Amino acid sequence: MTAPTSTTTGAGASTGAGTGTGARTSADLIRAEEPVLAHNYHPLPVVVARAEGAWVEDVEGRRYLDMLAGYSALNFGHRHPALIEAAHRQLDRLTLTSRAFHNDRLAQFATSLAELTGQDMVLPMNTGAEAVESAVKVARKWAYDVKGVPADRATIVVAADNFHGRTTTIVSFSTDETARAGFGPFTPGFRIVPYNDLAALEEAIDETTAAVLLEPIQGEAGVLIPDDGYLTGVRELTRRTGCLFIADEIQSGLGRTGRTLAVDHEGVVPDMVLLGKALGGGIVPVSAVVARREVLGVLRPGEHGSTFGGNPLAAAVGQAVVELLETGEFQRRAAESGVVLRDGLTGLVGRGVVGFRSRGLWAGVDIDPAIGTGREISERLMREGILVKDTHGSTIRLAPPLTIGAEELRTALGVLEKVLAQGT
Repeated sequence: MTAPTSTTTGAGASTGAGTGTGARTSADLIRAEEPVLAHNYHPLPVVVARAEGAWVEDVEGRRYLDMLAGYSALNFGHRHPALIEAAHRQLDRLTLTSRAFHNDRLAQFATSLAELTGQDMVLPMNTGAEAVESAVKVARKWAYDVKGVPADRATIVVAADNFHGRTTTIVSFSTDETARAGFGPFTPGFRIVPYNDLAALEEAIDETTAAVLLEPIQGEAGVLIPDDGYLTGVRELTRRTGCLFIADEIQSGLGRTGRTLAVDHEGVVPDMVLLGKALGGGIVPVSAVVARREVLGVLRPGEHGSTFGGNPLAAAVGQAVVELLETGEFQRRAAESGVVLRDGLTGLVGRGVVGFRSRGLWAGVDIDPAIGTGREISERLMREGILVKDTHGSTIRLAPPLTIGAEELRTALGVLEKVLAQGT
């Protein structure tokens, strides 16, 4: 897909290409969703029909630069050739066996993923929430079988403002009332402490603590980056007190921050790492728990599973993702382009941006509330051909594909500058 030649082409004239929807317009399709889809999302009013690389095209043929990348599920861009080829090749051979049988793709995928992350074993699942739920189960089983915590008394310490998913167990330890309200009764066994506070974390750990579960960078909260040394302190504290350190790298991992994992910035190796989103290459849902052998080794047949987890199509795509990351190219691109992103945002501070946090190609940008909410800014950017998404208040998140070029990134920053200037 050819990129626009100006910052306004994204919302310009229709090409009418490749809609696959006949004469139905974006407005038609949005109206058609209203009576038949549960209203659990509030998407921007753009209907994507085609995509390639860092660009998407709506049903009218208008093109947009994707600065969200599916919340990091599209780290390698839309339809990366190596990933599409791997999927096509596997579709012609075998897609699903369930785990009732072995398949010829899973061993290689698990071996490569364990080596990439510096771990021993892999528990393949499908969605990020499943990976988190799996880690909770494994941590509790480990606490009872290995640590000797009395039955049904294991606790897990988590951080305030976390986002680990939306299942009933996970929202039980959320501090976001939108995620929690109306969904009780909640699952017990969790202790919530402030993020980036080692003293509070140490106080919450006792003999019943199975694990500490944290995002190395809190994404949904606005890309909150802890102080240098925090993750190292968490690792030392959990090791000293005899509990597990679980790092939720579902958004932060697989190249997003300029390293394979966000914990790599401090040289930390957790006991369990949770992966998802980008692991499926934007093609199929793939997630995994990767961990030390003595941790994942507590599971026995029948205690946990998934019909689709580890299916051969997922394993083939996941293997192709690992191979892309093994070269180090995408980690380098995120680090180098991250400098362009950081420098561009620095120039906007005081000019509509009141602050930002970034690492690699990931940023939370706080917009002056006098200019607009995060939603309003996202809609204005959409009209100019740039797709982002808001989070809380007047904060927007930027997480473009790692394949984005420096000039494309500067184009997006220029449009943001223009939008902010219009609001002042």
